[in-house]
Order: sequence, then C-alpha cells, then structure tokens
Amino acid sequence: MAEEIERKFLVTGDAWRGLAAPTYLCQGYLSVDPHRTVRVRLTDNEAWLTVKGLSHEATRLEFEYEIQKSDAREMLDVLCLRPLLEKRRSRIPHAGLIWEVDEFLAENAGLIVAEVELASAEQHVEIPDWAGKEVTGEARYYNSSLLKNPYSRWRESV
Repeated sequence: MAEEIERKFLVTGDAWRGLAAPTYLCQGYLSVDPHRTVRVRLTDNEAWLTVKGLSHEATRLEFEYEIQKSDAREMLDVLCLRPLLEKRRSRIPHAGLIWEVDEFLAENAGLIVAEVELASAEQHVEIPDWAGKEVTGEARYYNSSLLKNPYSRWRESV
C-alpha cells in the first residue's frame, strides 16, 4: 500500500526565497471526487499521473506513475478540468527533511504553502521560521479544491 503522510503550512515572509531554485509545474485534474483524485503533472523534464485517496488528517493513499511528457501535455490540453494549476516549487532542505514550497500563479497567485512529507504521523518536525499557520487537513488548501475555489476568489483572509 502506498501511503502519503504530509503536513502543510502557510508560508510567511520571504526568508525561504533563494534557498533553492524553483521549478515550474503545471497540473490538472481528471477527477476531483473527494474519495479519489486523479492528477496529471508536467514539468520541463518529467510528467506524472497521480491517484490519491481520501485524506484522513495528514494521511492518504497515493499512487504515482511517470508518464510520457507528450501524453501529459495532451491530457492537460484536452481532458483536464479547468483551470489548470500553475506554480513554482522550491525544494528546501531543513533539519533533515525536504520542504516543498509552492508559490501559486494565475488564479491562485498570492497563495504560498509549504508541505513536508513524513515517514509516520508521529514523526517530529522542526518547523522553519518561514512556515506559519498549519493548514494540514483544511480542504480549501488542497490543490484539487483550488480548481473549484481559486485563491483569488476567497473573500475571507487566511
């Protein structure tokens, strides 16, 4: 069984910038059913198809498969729900873990979140100074939720 355990935080300030070179990601969803999401992701060098199960706090099933870039581009262009998600991802090492900081673009511009994958839900995490409020399990911060309710349309402050 493939299991993903991750915690997610809002990013505060700019101290994280410059700690790693960002990579541009474009991703789209074939399914955003809460019990199963199916995502296509494309970078300059690689492409993946990912199936995720229902989240239970910080844990969910995840299956990820590398696919041909041309297949990913066609799925993004023809099959995926709109809008596509665009972001710059920086992979930043901190205290023995890799933090992925996603700076969203387009309709989700202004939203910056950091995720860290863990070996177990009980694993101790040293949180960097630039990681603010924890939003693990808050559905509106799920990438798949940002399709239906992009950050630019949020009325309340975060």
